[in-house]
Amino acid sequence: MSEARVVNKWLITVTVMLPTIMEIIDTSVANVALPHMQGSLNAGTDEITWVLTSYLVANAVILPMTGWLSRMFGRKRFLISCISLFTLSSFLCGAAPNLGFLIFFRILQGASGGALIPNSQAILMETFPPKEQGMAMAIFGIGAMFGPIIGPALGGYVTDQLNWRWIFYINFPIGIIAVLMAAAFLVDPEYLRHREKISIDYWGLGLLLLAFGSLQLVLDMGHQEDWFDSAFIVGFSVVAVLALVALVFVELRHPHPIVNLRLFKIVSYSAGNFLMFVFGFCLYSAIMLIPLMLQTLMGYDATLAGMVLAPGGVVTLCTMPFVGAALSRGVEGRRIVFFGLVIGAVAMFIMQSFTLQASYWDFVWPRMVLGLGLGMIFVPLSTTTLSAIPKPEMGNATGMYNLLRNIGGSVGIAVSATLLQRFSQFYQTVLAEHTAPTNLLFQQKLATIGSALVARGIPESSAGQTALALIYRDLLRQAGMLSYNHIFWILGLAFLSVIPFLLLLRRGQAAAGIGGH
Repeated sequence: MSEARVVNKWLITVTVMLPTIMEIIDTSVANVALPHMQGSLNAGTDEITWVLTSYLVANAVILPMTGWLSRMFGRKRFLISCISLFTLSSFLCGAAPNLGFLIFFRILQGASGGALIPNSQAILMETFPPKEQGMAMAIFGIGAMFGPIIGPALGGYVTDQLNWRWIFYINFPIGIIAVLMAAAFLVDPEYLRHREKISIDYWGLGLLLLAFGSLQLVLDMGHQEDWFDSAFIVGFSVVAVLALVALVFVELRHPHPIVNLRLFKIVSYSAGNFLMFVFGFCLYSAIMLIPLMLQTLMGYDATLAGMVLAPGGVVTLCTMPFVGAALSRGVEGRRIVFFGLVIGAVAMFIMQSFTLQASYWDFVWPRMVLGLGLGMIFVPLSTTTLSAIPKPEMGNATGMYNLLRNIGGSVGIAVSATLLQRFSQFYQTVLAEHTAPTNLLFQQKLATIGSALVARGIPESSAGQTALALIYRDLLRQAGMLSYNHIFWILGLAFLSVIPFLLLLRRGQAAAGIGGH
């Protein structure tokens, strides 16, 4: 079978980036449309969040088995099937008559979308020669970062101008183009065209579904259910831990494992995955915290909060090509990641000093500094982590790598949301100690505000209570800002804490005997 034709690498790049961007945008595009869906489908607040959770759970389950499925069915055939199913399920999400159908179609969409990113990354790593893999990951990184920047803005605009169903319908023409390009330009590498018959790892498949499905549910629902005070969370946590332990035991013994854990014998790959987990933790936490802070404490609307995030995203996009070019010229990836981590930490420590009097630009420029750091981490970390992986295992490696970034993000969001609640309560208690009747400064402040309210026409009988309410509102805002500042400080420490692991990131050949087939 002589299908070993040469296709222009840039055509292949465009082909695999189309479905990647489509999938990444869809991860965040639905967030801003949830209130519209809730009204249209007559759903409760808790119920409508399953539109997001169902997608993430299905995504998490499929990611680590991407390489195995590519070996089973052939990468090209599997990728085209995933793009086709993603496109069809997107259309069905838009046409869903009720919440039940929408959640079902979101599960299909998440399952088919889960394989798009690792397959695209694997294809790019194999298409570009080793010296150009830094540029390949820069291109991939631009797509990966483009999604979170454009997704919420696009979702809000389409929902306002048309309705929420069109955020799913717009995938249909893009998906058709992506399928046609994949059919025309993609070719399976030699090791996938001549596949040996492999036994299906049924136990691994079942345990994988159980482990990562349960883990994602715990992370997505934990804060809402008050963590381990909930029998629901405790039950699924136990299931996740037991299933993960059993999965490790089964996969290390199976001749053709659905998840090849032997890859973690490569020290550089293991260290890179841990660094990507922390990267996901910090990135998703910051992206969640900043707009939430602006809208709850500073009175920004969703559009203006998005305009605070956008310049940082633009800096990230502009940084990545330069980082890719530096890697192509032989600059060591670990050094670039080191400077990226330091810059990320500096940005977080700047954010630690945010106040309630800060202006728009006071919020924008630290976000731009963070964008510079993120652009210097993603590309060289991906290149260095995956460069030691043998080509037949690239699908497995990229699947686990992307899974750990997503799990890191889920853990980061869950931890940040919980810390925000706990710190807010703590700082409210601390600040409330200064509002005691015996505190002379407090009494003077209360009298001053009361007098000002009377001068504005407020009856003297209610001026005292109104002044007290205003002071309490200010206390809550101050406690909120102190809580955000505390979390930004923790995220800065997280960036710095992983720097020693860079010493384990070394270029080199994969260890012998890691293949599971």
